[in-house]
Parts: sequence; C-alpha cells; structure tokens
Amino acid sequence: MALVPCQVLRVAILLSYFSILCNYKAIDMPAHQTYGGSWKFLTFINLVIQAVFFGICVLTDLSSLLTKGNDSQEQERQLRKLISLRDWMMAVLAFPIGVFVVTMFWSLYIYDRELVYPKLLDNFIPPWLNHGMHTTVLPFILIEMRTTHHDYPSKTYGLIAVSVFSVGYILWICWIYHITGVWVYPLLDYLGSGAKIVFFAIVTIIIDVLYLLGELLNNSIWDTHKCMEEGKEKPKLD
Repeated sequence: MALVPCQVLRVAILLSYFSILCNYKAIDMPAHQTYGGSWKFLTFINLVIQAVFFGICVLTDLSSLLTKGNDSQEQERQLRKLISLRDWMMAVLAFPIGVFVVTMFWSLYIYDRELVYPKLLDNFIPPWLNHGMHTTVLPFILIEMRTTHHDYPSKTYGLIAVSVFSVGYILWICWIYHITGVWVYPLLDYLGSGAKIVFFAIVTIIIDVLYLLGELLNNSIWDTHKCMEEGKEKPKLD
C-alpha cells in the first residue's frame, strides 16, 4: 500500500506549481517587460503545461470519486473524456516537454550557463525557484507515470502532435527575433543561419524521441506492474 495516496500527491504537486508560477510572475525582471513577456520562455510555458496537466489530474480524481457508485451514463461519459484529455496531455505535452526542459537546461548550464541562464539572473531568481522550474519537474512527472497508467495515442498521431508543438514554439521564437532583433536564448547568437536550422531540427527530433521514451516507460512500468499483480493473485501450489 502506498505511503501517500496518489490523489494527495497530485494535489501537493499542483499546489507547488501554483506557488512556483506565482513567485516567478512576481519577479520584476526586464525580460518580462519585453515583447512576448514570460511566454517567450519554454520554461514558463512548460510550468503552465504542468500546472494545467496536474489540475486535470486532480479534477479527474474528484470526478471519479463523485461518480463512484453512480449509474449515470452521462457522468461516466464525462469522466472518460477527462481521462482521455489527461492521458493525451501526459503523452504529448507534460512528459516530453517537461523532460526536455530539465535535460536541455542542465546540459547547457553545466557546459556554459551563459548560453541559457546568465549569471545576472541570480540577482532575480533565487536557487529554490530555479530548481522548481528546472529540476523538480522531472521527479514530479515520473511520480505521475509510476502511480497512474496512461493510454497513449497512436504513434503517428502522437508524434505529429508533439512535432506541431515543437515547430510552433520554434516559429514563435523566430517571430520574436524578427520583431525585436534579439534571440530569446543567448545560445542562438552564436549559431549561423544554417546551424540554427540544424539545431532546430535536432531539438524537434529530441522531443519526438522523448515522446517515444515516455510511451516505452509507461508500457514498461505498467506491464511489469500487471505481471506483479498477476503473480500475487496466483494460488500457491502445495
């Protein structure tokens, strides 16, 4: 039996994201006042995705609790819609984008933090908030994957959906550069036009691979879990 019910964990994670978002938006940073505001940063977009996703998880838990023992077909239909939306968000957005933000940020940070998180930002963002944005996302999403099975869409549909998001964000930051003449991430200042195209293509491929990894992990965890449960149910032979 779990030490903490997964429903309680989801509420706690949702509240932590609300806290992180509120504290981040309260920071008076020059970048927040420029074109695109906070919405030009994938970190912020990912925080919103995670908060919305866990909000849907909590709503699904509440709906499931309220419909338990209820024979209303309409309520069951609405609950199935919520579960489908939750699973879609997990597969296409929450897992691949969340894992990408964590791994890409810390990889570049270790290599040269000025490429992604200039030291100047330490004057505005405290360490705990930085970890809330770029570290805890990973364990939170892995906890959700471990505690709840999610039905993934077909590979073709899922890859198309996550690729549309990736390309859409790339076009968004290119548009911001077109308007302001400044790249959202300092890293892009060091790349030529051809190198940028290659970089954007690699980023899209990495996110697609993370989508496939999420599906693989989900199936592996729950196939193993199912096997363990079936093993427990088998009667012992004398």
